[in-house]
Amino acid sequence: NWPAEKFFPGKPYLNRGAAGQTSAQMLVRFRQDVIKLRPKVVVIAAGTNDIASVHGPITQQMSAENITSMVELAKANNIRVVLASVTPICDCYTKRSLLRPFGKIIGLNNWLEEYAAASGAVYLNYFGALGGRNLKQEYTSDGVLLNDAAYAVMASLAETAIAQALNKQ
Repeated sequence: NWPAEKFFPGKPYLNRGAAGQTSAQMLVRFRQDVIKLRPKVVVIAAGTNDIASVHGPITQQMSAENITSMVELAKANNIRVVLASVTPICDCYTKRSLLRPFGKIIGLNNWLEEYAAASGAVYLNYFGALGGRNLKQEYTSDGVLLNDAAYAVMASLAETAIAQALNKQ
């Protein structure tokens, strides 16, 4: 849902995000969609569909293992890593927290931030920028999916995180 050409005009970025995929599915296609393309930096945004159990139950530990594997694969191939937080949701239209509980989002984001620091990755905090525990209503039309206003905020943060990753030794 995030068109790179609209929010990153003139940038050599590739968007390999696939709506509805879990971290396990991302890990399966990581070699072809990331390593084979030989980028300098990869931005990994994983976990929201894990939390929602889109393809069946998954624990935070399982998400963490999948993300850890992606980071290790990237680093082994000299690709710098940006780990993006899971974006917040809001119950502003319907009870979205039944499927994506606030506590699970916060728990995974805490782990992502700690793991980014421990692994030398850059942590990209979309969660805080979009409202924290409750997604600001102006960034969504349904409480989960983000709109262009949210992507505009996120684009600036992504650019900064990519620059930080490129400058890391």
